[in-house]
Amino acid sequence: MREQLTKKDIEKIQEEIDYRKLVVRKEAIEAVKEARAQGDLSENFEYYAAKKDKNRNESRIRYLENMIKNARVVSDQSREDEVGLNDTVTLYFEDDEEEDVYRLVTSIRGNSLENKISIESPLGKAIRGCKAGDRAYVKINDKAGYYVEIRKIEKTGDDGTDAIRSY
Repeated sequence: MREQLTKKDIEKIQEEIDYRKLVVRKEAIEAVKEARAQGDLSENFEYYAAKKDKNRNESRIRYLENMIKNARVVSDQSREDEVGLNDTVTLYFEDDEEEDVYRLVTSIRGNSLENKISIESPLGKAIRGCKAGDRAYVKINDKAGYYVEIRKIEKTGDDGTDAIRSY
């Protein structure tokens, strides 16, 4: 799996890795030691919970390191009149006769509940590079799809506040 990430995404991921290695790892190891010192491990819930937290942290570190290792760096630059990464776009959905506003982001920052759509999603792929007034076909699969019209493009950029997704 080759994630498409910007340089800022990679920096943010590296910050989380460093934090988890330097802070969370030490805390988790200390929690395991304290729980182990309480005696019988066969019925020691605190020990199992501490081990689980430690393993979850190590798993997250590996996941993030693997993501950086396999990432394909993409530019967040685009023409002034085209839909690009980190742009906010007003779309008109022809089938529903509704308008909605989305922000185009990398998949690591995608969050449909906040109207942040990934450049790797069907909608993101369809509208990236389009201009205001263009009509784009969003292909869901070989037999289904729908049309959207790009009504407005705002060059919002990456303010660095987007959280990266968990697993």
